[in-house]
Amino acid sequence: MIEYRIATNDDIELLMKSRLEMLRIVNGLADDYVFSDEIVSESRDYFLNGDQTTVLALDEGEVIGCASMSYMRIMPTFSHPTGKRAHLMNVYTRNEYRRQGIARKMVEMLIDETWKRGATEISLDATTMGRPLYESLGFTDSTECMVLTRQ
Repeated sequence: MIEYRIATNDDIELLMKSRLEMLRIVNGLADDYVFSDEIVSESRDYFLNGDQTTVLALDEGEVIGCASMSYMRIMPTFSHPTGKRAHLMNVYTRNEYRRQGIARKMVEMLIDETWKRGATEISLDATTMGRPLYESLGFTDSTECMVLTRQ
């Protein structure tokens, strides 16, 4: 039976292992790919000190899925009077566990936690594979945002 839980700082090694596995798979990297010290240390610091919630899905103690919500506060607006927003990231389920509702359960747990924290909006960057799940949960496309990326 799959166990779902919100990760704590005690789960840091599980969080790091799943994060690096997800990055390898999603980016098509070799199993022996060596991540930069910066990405490893900043990821570890984010899990330990960032304003975030991560849900882990475990099968017999081994992480088979994870999903994270990052929280941010911006200046309040009429449509977002608290200024509290969130961004869903890194929704990942191991290939052999996909299409079993694991990602849905993790995302639903994060949505519930986000609303409890008073956020008024959740954003995400959807992959083609993830889009049907997010649409079924009520996410819609937005044309509000422009982005500037530091080169």
